[in-house]
Amino acid sequence: MKPYALIDLHCDTLTALTPEDAHLLAATQDPARREEAVSALTDRSREVNTLDLPGRHFSLSAIPEGVRWCQCCAIFIPDGLRGREAISYYECWRDSFYRQMDALARRVSPCRSAGDIEDAWEQGKAAAVLTVENGSALAGRLDRVEALARDGVQMMTLTWNGENEIASGNVTDHGLSPFGREAVPELERWGILADVSHLNDRGLEDFLKTAKRPFAASHSNARAVCGHRRNLADEQIKELAARGCLIGLNYYHAFLRDDGRPAGPEDLWRHVEHFMELGAEGVLALGSDADGADLPGWLDSPEKFAGLYQLFLERGLSQSQAEGILWRNALDFLKKAGKNG
Repeated sequence: MKPYALIDLHCDTLTALTPEDAHLLAATQDPARREEAVSALTDRSREVNTLDLPGRHFSLSAIPEGVRWCQCCAIFIPDGLRGREAISYYECWRDSFYRQMDALARRVSPCRSAGDIEDAWEQGKAAAVLTVENGSALAGRLDRVEALARDGVQMMTLTWNGENEIASGNVTDHGLSPFGREAVPELERWGILADVSHLNDRGLEDFLKTAKRPFAASHSNARAVCGHRRNLADEQIKELAARGCLIGLNYYHAFLRDDGRPAGPEDLWRHVEHFMELGAEGVLALGSDADGADLPGWLDSPEKFAGLYQLFLERGLSQSQAEGILWRNALDFLKKAGKNG
């Protein structure tokens, strides 16, 4: 049995290059090699249709027939890039996204609202939503929020693992900066969903005091099930559920189980059960982290992502509950957030 639809809140496929190019991304952390690496990466952004490469966790060509698909495509900005470098990197991949939307227009449509997503599905196309991973894309400037909104960015992960002008990621312990406290309401004003995945506990505490509108944790699991600091603590999950936010299940091995062994279906299911026990059933969605993390072999392609529908039914969820996680919760959230065309 196939689901009616699937919405995936986070993948790194847009900016994930071939394995042979991985050294370029690593080199962005090295000041001596950064300029050359960034130049090579941006050249690749102009040449390669990264959203339709074979052998990826996500590829447009691999979407199962009959499944209405919506993929949130993140422009991932490495922690080593700041200021003008971060802006230029963002702009190259923004241009790549829209170039690919034109090149692959028979199969996919860029979408800025729930209405756009449903229109794409009615046309028999996949829906693609542009997002950003790492608030360094703002380069510490509030006017950049408007620029991203006009570019069609619908969601922004505030940090990656390190620290930027907004806040600190999970490898540090600083909270929101003064600029971050200004940036959050500006994101809300321009209709860009704030995404707190990667934000550390202190940063999330500060964020909760600042945010006025529902937001997302696009690719985060339950810390009580797997103790990684990237996962959400129980009180955080309860708060997100109470605020009507959105939480995307992450498929990465290390966020599914603690012992370093390959994660199986039962590990993902334990997170689903825990979220539901905490009252988060209505806010639970999918956030695969495709092409940005090491995914289990049983969950490493669009066909296998869609297979979660049957897995959830076999574990005892109703059809309505399974569809909620796969697509309805996310679509309803976008409608309530005003992103309805």
